[in-house]
Amino acid sequence: MTTKKTSASSFTEGIITTTAKGFGFVSVGEDSPRENDIKIEAGFLNTALPRDRVKVRLNAKIGDMQQTGEVVEVLARAKITFVGTIEQADTATYLIPQDTRIYVDFLIPNPPHEEKLNGKKALVRLLDWTDPKKNPTAEVIEVLGQAGDNETEIRAIVLDKGLQMELPDEIHREADALKSKAPAFIAEEARKRRDFRKVTTFTIDPVDAKDFDDAISIQTLTNGDIEIGVHIADVSAYVKPHAEIDEEARRRATSIYLVDRVIPMFPEVLSNDLCSLNEKEDKLVFSAVFTFAPDTASDTKTKVVAKDAWFGRAIINSAKRFTYENAQEILDNGAGLFYDELNILNLIAKKLVIQDREEGAISFEHEEVRFELDENKKPIRVYTKKFQDTNKLVEMFMLLANKKVAEFVSSKLGDMQGKKAHSDHEGDLFVYRVHDEPKAERLMELAKFVTGLGYKLPIKEGRVSSTDINKFLEQIKGKPEENMLNTATIRTMAKAIYSTHNIGHYGLAYEHYTHFTSPIRRYPDVMVHRILAHFLADEKVTKEEMEEYRKLAVHSSEMEKLAADAERASIKFKQVEYMSERVGKEFNGTISGVAEWGVFVEEDETKCEGLIRISDLGNDYYIFEKEKYRIVGKQTHTRFTLGDKLKIRVKAVDLEKKSIDYELVK
Repeated sequence: MTTKKTSASSFTEGIITTTAKGFGFVSVGEDSPRENDIKIEAGFLNTALPRDRVKVRLNAKIGDMQQTGEVVEVLARAKITFVGTIEQADTATYLIPQDTRIYVDFLIPNPPHEEKLNGKKALVRLLDWTDPKKNPTAEVIEVLGQAGDNETEIRAIVLDKGLQMELPDEIHREADALKSKAPAFIAEEARKRRDFRKVTTFTIDPVDAKDFDDAISIQTLTNGDIEIGVHIADVSAYVKPHAEIDEEARRRATSIYLVDRVIPMFPEVLSNDLCSLNEKEDKLVFSAVFTFAPDTASDTKTKVVAKDAWFGRAIINSAKRFTYENAQEILDNGAGLFYDELNILNLIAKKLVIQDREEGAISFEHEEVRFELDENKKPIRVYTKKFQDTNKLVEMFMLLANKKVAEFVSSKLGDMQGKKAHSDHEGDLFVYRVHDEPKAERLMELAKFVTGLGYKLPIKEGRVSSTDINKFLEQIKGKPEENMLNTATIRTMAKAIYSTHNIGHYGLAYEHYTHFTSPIRRYPDVMVHRILAHFLADEKVTKEEMEEYRKLAVHSSEMEKLAADAERASIKFKQVEYMSERVGKEFNGTISGVAEWGVFVEEDETKCEGLIRISDLGNDYYIFEKEKYRIVGKQTHTRFTLGDKLKIRVKAVDLEKKSIDYELVK
């Protein structure tokens, strides 16, 4: 193999990831495999911090060794505010960053004149850092409180991601003004909209939900057809483009669902009241209504194909606010309020699941961690949420609505006939939810791994169909290695994003897909409602408007990731807090990750993940076999592989570092 030698004077730009040990990796393209990242050795980061855009001087590359380089300039800081814990020495005050990827402490030359700052968490703003041999200087924006305190830690998690907690006062005032005008506005709108207020309609949501985005209606028409409506809160009827509420929602792009609270994208006057599809209240909605043949719900052989679909603005009045649990109880008992309607919906949903799977939708089993908190918000119970038929029922009708809205708009554009979009900038007329195929390099690594365990993943020209992935997942169901291979397969997948360029949704096996069903908590859904309204009214979508949406799609994808990171961090904090009172107790666990320094183990009931360090694995020299997801003892040949079941004991917990140490129970 011949490898081109890189000139030492070559330069490139990219996004850097740094580590606590003071070295980093620069990614030069979103699609480039990790192996192509440029390694920056310790001492050559030149003040770069995580996610900064940097200019790199490339070192000469010889043979197959990883490309290395040196940061010569920080082109753009990803963020300038940071959260950490204050430490005060004799004459200096420092902030120890909460983000473990930050390898340097911040010097605070002018700390606030406040007693006992030591040990408190704070939000700081970077002032200056041009000399990598010195500490960066920062100023304190806000002292958050004592480390370990629930309010302090939750606030620290959110602010450290660059997200905001409270909405500005003027946003609440604008929401109150909308609320005061709502009765007259709803009465006026009712005359213009399709009226579903006399049609059986209900919501099905989690027991602790406060904002209801979606409702489902069902009725049998005079000809025997079944009409099912998916009704979505019409936020865009109230929130106009570029109003203050709209601008704030654009910046946030999503609501943030933490363990102990929701940080809403819209003020609660809108999210929990005016727009929320509350029981026994007239509500404005944007609807996707489907008509099915009478035998759809009864004949197991009949495919679920909508005979007709209608999209438009409507008004509803939800007759019942169901939780997933009480709706499931009605189905299980075969009797209760709206049993017949729930049963028909459930039967159709089950058929939709089978159809989607046959067409290639990937079916990963997923568990959601939930907490029971006491009055001080301390976790007294951690458990996994049971995914029932009613969860799947709602999910399938939301998927159907999202898919059909995307198909409707795409058909208007001519995409389904392979025509060019009716625009001077093709592909920029809608906001899609897209999911790319897995990268060839990741697939090859997965195929190599599963082959070693006696399975086969058919890869042709660096690609594998979602149907073949489903067949593989079916093969491993119930096998001891199922969890391990499920995890390994999930890790090969790309991340779904928002885009005005449609490439389809690989995981769902849909050619066209969007997000239409959650405008209270996701800004892209608001955009989709506005664009759909344009098409229904035969109005032209301007270049300027679509350019706005193109940028907002990128921004929304970025904010979605930050919000997800914050949500995971809040779960991790509560899991660590829960285990902090169970040091010395024994549990059953499953290996969830493998690294050079040890194995990560997830406790089976609570999903609390911790580390068993190499030194606690036994008296042996362990070798990390990355491609086989395992560690092997050189002398004893003892193997610790992804998915293995272990008996573990909680050895130590560090609330500050949000870490759990386990040890093996021999």
